[in-house]
Amino acid sequence: MLLLDQGLPRSTILHLRDAGLKAYHVGEVGLAAAAGSTILARARDHAQIVVTLDADFHAQLALSGAAGPSVIRIRIEGLKAKQLADLLVRVLEQCGDELKSGAMVAVTESGIRIRHLLPVRI
Repeated sequence: MLLLDQGLPRSTILHLRDAGLKAYHVGEVGLAAAAGSTILARARDHAQIVVTLDADFHAQLALSGAAGPSVIRIRIEGLKAKQLADLLVRVLEQCGDELKSGAMVAVTESGIRIRHLLPVRI
């Protein structure tokens, strides 16, 4: 299940749903102006993967030492809703297992980089 951040086209969720995926936009769940920490908490509580353009989500996860939720950061500018949906379907096909177990994924025009989230042990 995906949770798309505010900077992404809201209509992308329609294309994702047409592809058989559960997807929500922060705007439709009352989080349009929410802080990143609130969005991460929502995603963690609802077993969602955050999709964003914002590097802050990766930074917050790295600093917190949390094992989730997974975050996909899109580093390609100017994608239209259908292009973004198609890209996310491909990312989920390639990185689905990693995203299920906790990962930060960065998507660029040249490829996909995966960083596993591991809980900090004290």
